[in-house]
Amino acid sequence: MEETMAPKLPLIGEKAPEFEAPTTQGTIRLSDYEGSWLVLFSHPADFTPVCTTEFMAFAEIYPDLQERNTELLGLSVDSTSSHIAWVRNIEEKMGVKIPFPIIADLNKDVSSLYGMIHPEQSKTETVRTVFVIDPEATLRLILYYPLTTGRNMKEILRIIDALQTTDEHGVATPANWEKGDPVV
Repeated sequence: MEETMAPKLPLIGEKAPEFEAPTTQGTIRLSDYEGSWLVLFSHPADFTPVCTTEFMAFAEIYPDLQERNTELLGLSVDSTSSHIAWVRNIEEKMGVKIPFPIIADLNKDVSSLYGMIHPEQSKTETVRTVFVIDPEATLRLILYYPLTTGRNMKEILRIIDALQTTDEHGVATPANWEKGDPVV
């Protein structure tokens, strides 16, 4: 019986896998973000309720992320035209502009590199992932969420603050730490 090897998933502390992909804002490479922090996240599908709430929430914290030298990059296996139609729909129906690009990963190239497809959840959609990548393109955090659970934006901001504080001051952050709290 032949054993199938699962692809190697990226790990915290490793270099983030390089990619080039079409987005709602043109072709983007991971290396385009060199010198900035990046939150790369996947969503299962355009025009779905939980994903729509997440995109509106990501748009809301986008200025806070930019203050932290952090960019956002979304991804799903939907097409660029689907992404653009969905973003327009969010703006028209909800009054929220989505300012960050969304990768159209139709061939699942990027989602495969980053382990975003979990066959037990869905063979055709990405699970909800969050990858925090530092200015040197090192993976600093990896979160996986089930298809049914939206992400917590306050936690994503807290994580960025904690990682940046750790880097700047050579410290660690205790449980429930928030910016300005004592460090260890």
